[in-house]
Amino acid sequence: MRKQRDVTRHLRWARSALALSVLIRLVWMLATPDGMNVVDLRVYVFGSANLGSGSLYDFTYSDKTPDFPLPFTYPPFAAVLFYPMHFLPFTLVAVGWLLLIVAALYGVVRLTQRMLLGGGADEQSAKTGAVWWTAIGMWMEPVRVTIDYGQVNVFLVLAVMVAATTSRKWLPGLLIGLAAGVKLTPAVTGLYFLARKRWASAVWSAVVFGGTVIVCLLISPGETRTYFGPLIGDAHRIGPVGSVENQSVRGALTRLLGYDAGEAWTLHGHRIPWGPWWLAGVVVVTVLAYFAWRALGPDDDLGTLLVVQLFGLMVSPISWAHHFVWLLPLILWLRHGPWRDRPGARQLYWAWLVVSLVGVPWVLLSFQPTIWTISRPGVLSWLGAVYVLGTLFTFGWLIRTGRRSAVRELHPVG
Repeated sequence: MRKQRDVTRHLRWARSALALSVLIRLVWMLATPDGMNVVDLRVYVFGSANLGSGSLYDFTYSDKTPDFPLPFTYPPFAAVLFYPMHFLPFTLVAVGWLLLIVAALYGVVRLTQRMLLGGGADEQSAKTGAVWWTAIGMWMEPVRVTIDYGQVNVFLVLAVMVAATTSRKWLPGLLIGLAAGVKLTPAVTGLYFLARKRWASAVWSAVVFGGTVIVCLLISPGETRTYFGPLIGDAHRIGPVGSVENQSVRGALTRLLGYDAGEAWTLHGHRIPWGPWWLAGVVVVTVLAYFAWRALGPDDDLGTLLVVQLFGLMVSPISWAHHFVWLLPLILWLRHGPWRDRPGARQLYWAWLVVSLVGVPWVLLSFQPTIWTISRPGVLSWLGAVYVLGTLFTFGWLIRTGRRSAVRELHPVG
């Protein structure tokens, strides 16, 4: 009886913490001058209204961002989905978006638990923990900034998590294909399917994504050709590559070198579309990610998924800090996963938790004169690489720890 009372009390406290977090965000949104900025949501809603007009990719929003007029940067299929929203009052859309993000975040936590605990995820303690982690996750930088901007990141992570856990054979490919149609980055999940030998899901993802392109060609052929032609490789159109918010390898190297590390260059009269430092960085990350994946156990689906998603964030030309929603499942994997008792797991867990709650890139924003400034003091450049260095360290830890475990299995002591 006492144990049941303790469980009920803990759940009540967790729900109170989550409700308070949501209330604070709602009050901030509705009662402060900057609370309703949600600039990316404004771009989605107002930009998509131009679908089919021929000016979808000429649209910019600058009312709240005069230093950088924000263009519509997603595939035209995203505009198809967002189009109905411009008929609704924007305040209603923004509040609904916030509540949906929180619900999706809870879904991400629950699916993470299911991948980690199996049937144990149905225990009351796990459900209580999910509420607590949703409340905590709202204040981690990736989710906090996702809410500030009205971004789609949590929804995309949820779609990937459902694809990774569902038993319905047709659903994973459908979800990833549609998610990639909204924003290209979830397409990296195809590597997860290949790593788990889920060939049909990988092929079906590509087919569904192709279907989104065909739909957009039928709706707006000119805008579709524009996106998948001259715009698809233009990282500068998405935003300032050297901003501290860009936590990809290209962003970190750009700040360290003082110029865009990904700019095309010429070698013996031949134009190479990728900068040599960025190309070298991508090769290093690819090798580390491969061996990190190989170090994991054959049944560690979540660990494999995390390596794939972090790899995608590293090699993308631009990975804003708010794209790193995957840090929450990573933190849960370090705390409750099969490697939780390995040397260094607890330290890595606390390091990622503290760094993401503080939001180091967000703090460093105040130290760059403008978002376009690349050159900055070395200490700030290295601090500004915190997610990149943390990811590389995590890959290295997986490789080293996995190798040590393999040696112990081959040569057991005693």
